[in-house]
Amino acid sequence: MANDALVTNGHPSPGHGVNGATSAIGITTHGSNWYWAVTAVMAVTTFVFIGLSFTKPRSHRIFHYITAAITMVAAIAYFTMASDLGQTPIPVEFPRGGRFVDSNVANENREIFYVRYIDWTITTPLLLLDLLLTAGLPWPTILYTILIDEIMIVTGLVGALVQSSYKWGYFAFGCAAFLWVAFTVVVSARRYASVLGSDISRTYTICGAWTIFLWFLYPIAWGLCEGGNVISPDSEGIFYGVLDLMAKPVFGALLLWGHRNIEPSRLGLHVRDYDEHPSHVGEKNIAGHHGEHGGLNDGVASNGATATTATPGTTTV
Repeated sequence: MANDALVTNGHPSPGHGVNGATSAIGITTHGSNWYWAVTAVMAVTTFVFIGLSFTKPRSHRIFHYITAAITMVAAIAYFTMASDLGQTPIPVEFPRGGRFVDSNVANENREIFYVRYIDWTITTPLLLLDLLLTAGLPWPTILYTILIDEIMIVTGLVGALVQSSYKWGYFAFGCAAFLWVAFTVVVSARRYASVLGSDISRTYTICGAWTIFLWFLYPIAWGLCEGGNVISPDSEGIFYGVLDLMAKPVFGALLLWGHRNIEPSRLGLHVRDYDEHPSHVGEKNIAGHHGEHGGLNDGVASNGATATTATPGTTTV
């Protein structure tokens, strides 16, 4: 069956008309086909992650739910982009021309997918939540890091919608926010993860390093696409699509594999099931906390020191 999304949604060649303007620099059918392929991968991965959650008790499914939500939102965003929707034409700062320039960027208005940023506004905080909960980071630090992440995404969107050189000011704000997030993930959170056990530390280090490495490539993609109008929208879709596949389905698989034998209570997460009385959860948490720290008996450690039964950052739901 032929892909007629570009025609069906009112964007016949050679232009893509939206909001009373036309973006001559837009995706082709080849680009749309690629977006459909990514949509399928995101959707299938969502069902896989949800399916894997049923292998766990209800109180142990938090990371499955978060990870499945990431790919579900991404699937909807890529469905929208494959349909050539969720975009608007923006005049480029650098009109390209000449024999050595891609002919697909040699016009004035470029198609900007704002739905991509809506996706990132939802999914990047969820990615950070997956990571920082794994590290056992305190909630105030998690929330503040997510706020900085939102600043990073919003400034990227505003910059993409600006025609003038002022777009690079927003790009700089976004990069500064990213460096803050990267510092939290690479330095601060890793210190918390390192004291929770070798398995938790290993899972966090692998997933954290993977995420930050990939996130360093996104500003490069932005500079070549929305920022500098260097590569075509089809190439943009491939660049961002590969990064998103690595940062979402592959990240999710790595994270859930690492969590397969990790009890949420070890991370300070205590989720009550519907058939469990809150007082029983408290007793179980205290008992589990004692067992995890070895040699605790009635609040006294085997070396005779008084034990502390409250875990900093512990959350009971």
